[in-house]
Amino acid sequence: MLKTEYIEYQDGDVILEAYVAYDEDVTEKRPCVLVAHDWTGRRAYACAGAERMAELGYVGFALDVYGKGVFGKEGDAEGNSALMMPFVEDRQLLRRRMAAALAAARKLSQVDDKNLAAMGYCFGGMAVLELARSGADVKGVASVHGLLGQGDAASQVIQSKVLVLHGHDDPMVPPDQVLAFETEMSGADVDWQVHVYGGTKHAFTNPAANNPDFGTVYNQTANRRAEQSLANFFHELFVDTPPLDVAP
Repeated sequence: MLKTEYIEYQDGDVILEAYVAYDEDVTEKRPCVLVAHDWTGRRAYACAGAERMAELGYVGFALDVYGKGVFGKEGDAEGNSALMMPFVEDRQLLRRRMAAALAAARKLSQVDDKNLAAMGYCFGGMAVLELARSGADVKGVASVHGLLGQGDAASQVIQSKVLVLHGHDDPMVPPDQVLAFETEMSGADVDWQVHVYGGTKHAFTNPAANNPDFGTVYNQTANRRAEQSLANFFHELFVDTPPLDVAP
């Protein structure tokens, strides 16, 4: 049976609140997937992502970058940007928030602390990529219509496998930024994948996204494909699988 709960944790003096989802009938420790929210904060959409990770057999940990009770709202570009930009501009601060979430997740009694990964939506995609760039000990990170550009913090040795799920027509991440990211990952000798969905804009997994002028549009087909890619990625990270049977 799915169990959900809120837990508090801290980054320095800042109190943060995660939403945790897991199958309470499973007694053994299991892998954990951090879920990083979009620019509106740890709202229902990120919490639903944590529940989907629980349905796959993991502990879903919807983390909090902004602080307990700090939320934006759908459609408020100015307010959401004001919440997000301090972390876009100070990647060390963002990395600290991500490290605090990772430390809190490792302490959960349900979690196998040797098997952690992270995924994130939009701003959360940037956040999980910064977690990887920080050299964190996580098996993999997945960015879902995330922001890919490097910030002001130097990259450490990336230990994670990296998956990027991207809409080709995303105006916030043009093709040259995708190419720069691929070049960055190749130069760092990372095991990386980029899946690009044609005819697809930003926020394509969010049913509330319906603003073509802003470039955010839900795409049911791309969402379905993304969910399958995420399931495959985390299965690869956490489950012992035989080598691919590739015909000669």
